Amino acid sequence: MLTILYIYHSCFAMVNDKTIIVFDYWHDDGAQTLHKLLEQSDKQVYFIASHFHGDHYNPEILSWPLKKTPKYLLSYDIIKKKHVPAEKADFVMRPGLEYEDENFKLRAFRSTDIGISMGITLPDGTVLFHAGDLNNWYFTEEVDKLKVTLRQMEGLYLSVVREVSKTYPRINHLMFPIDPRIGQETLRGARQWLRAIPTDNFYPMHYWEQYNDMAESILQLRTEFTHTTFVI
Repeated sequence: MLTILYIYHSCFAMVNDKTIIVFDYWHDDGAQTLHKLLEQSDKQVYFIASHFHGDHYNPEILSWPLKKTPKYLLSYDIIKKKHVPAEKADFVMRPGLEYEDENFKLRAFRSTDIGISMGITLPDGTVLFHAGDLNNWYFTEEVDKLKVTLRQMEGLYLSVVREVSKTYPRINHLMFPIDPRIGQETLRGARQWLRAIPTDNFYPMHYWEQYNDMAESILQLRTEFTHTTFVI
């Protein structure tokens, strides 16, 4: 039995019979769902952080009191930018590297911002993908937000999507940014992904508490991609 819980912003917890994987913890929801889950569980917990930005990495994870010692899979930039000793991480993620144990196999991919995006394959073959800050950040209304041109941004993003599709011809659970700050092109990256990679379940994230804007965007995607379930 696999459950994916949305916690806050870009944080999700994947729970199955043996494992809890926490992606990109920033802070808990109002009901303290994650704290309660972890404090009551004796499962193996993994904290995975895609990059050092404060809305994706909270150093609280390094001292979270749990029944079983957690494992930390941290992006390389967290070690450098946050001055976390490399030995604190059970695995330092860089694009192209893989981590594997009895509970899952992880492969790190590039991002269009900082750090990494990642795919995870469970023992039963289920594939999850957490994008981190991987998106087509196509800020046509505020181009100065980008360090590259729109053409370069799109080219980089599509090259990562192609790379992911070669490794995972189908994604079962995708956690992906739907960020209203992008404006009229908010759905550009999501559409390009869903056209390229068959995806069973899509979980929006990174929408900065703008739930209504995100929900409107998801309504559009539901009409276009009827073979994908959108979970909000």
